[in-house]
Amino acid sequence: MVAMDEGVAPEINRDIYGMPAFVTLAVTDLDRTIDWYVNGLDFVVLFTVPDPTGKPALVHLRRWRYQDILVRLGEASGGGEWTISMMATRQQLDGLAERARKHGGGVVHGPVDTPWNTRDLRVTDPDGYTVVYTARRAEHELDERFSVMMQEQVRAQLGP
Repeated sequence: MVAMDEGVAPEINRDIYGMPAFVTLAVTDLDRTIDWYVNGLDFVVLFTVPDPTGKPALVHLRRWRYQDILVRLGEASGGGEWTISMMATRQQLDGLAERARKHGGGVVHGPVDTPWNTRDLRVTDPDGYTVVYTARRAEHELDERFSVMMQEQVRAQLGP
């Protein structure tokens, strides 16, 4: 997990490390997809692996540490069935939404408050893959009923 102050996002880390989890997206237009994630959202191209002809075969995108997406050409299988959630800060969400909307090419919903005390921004790329940026709501915005219910759940699991 990325340790961070509520309002300070970590810098993009370009270290090469064993990734504990990542997704690979098969997309119909590699350039369009890279443009969406880099210029519409806040990813960077970490590196590109060429095919035998020198064209990009695989592109490694990264946002924060352990927020990695590998992109390759292929038949897109997003279709609204695929979602990945990534941690964000509350302060980032409005700017990310505005940037993605201005960029165009994808669908942007939110940010909106959820019943489980987060504020989420949902973006769907041109191939139908969805990324949800999720941030903890500010202390004064928390739904007290949800917080109480969660505390009761923890107590019930821990037992007497």
